[in-house]
Amino acid sequence: MVILSQPDTAELSRAPAPPAEAATRVLRRFRVVFNAVKTHFQQVEKAAGIGGAQLWALSLIRDHGGIGVGELAKAMDVHQSTASNLVKVLIDRELVAATKDGVDKRKVQLQLRPSGLRLLDRAPGPFAGLLPQALEALDAETLRRLDQDLARLIALLDADPEAARIPLGQL
Repeated sequence: MVILSQPDTAELSRAPAPPAEAATRVLRRFRVVFNAVKTHFQQVEKAAGIGGAQLWALSLIRDHGGIGVGELAKAMDVHQSTASNLVKVLIDRELVAATKDGVDKRKVQLQLRPSGLRLLDRAPGPFAGLLPQALEALDAETLRRLDQDLARLIALLDADPEAARIPLGQL
């Protein structure tokens, strides 16, 4: 006669969850991430009076005086037209000045104005956003797994790959 023992509660909690339960848990985790990002951008906009992507662009212009729109787009990993639209708002609000110095008069160089510096001084960070900062804090193996797993999820969603170039603060 074989007597089987009942698993203890610790063993049960380690048992794989049914797919629907696991999917619900992951969905909740996405909600936590999205809400943290959304809350951060709301706080930024309330404190600074500009959107998160604009604040990030402003900080990059401060850090790289004379940067052009193309270089700004590359630094933010966005399409050049997106960077151009961000810069237009910053110029219109007189936070940034655009000059055409140097040999190539077609190339615009961006400089932070004193009003832009004052805005950055009172704005909450991180300027690049909460999610990029958190991702940079992860180890290489975790990032590799996340990249692979999110690629599979994106494929299942049949999502537009161009959305990868839209700053989260503009969604």
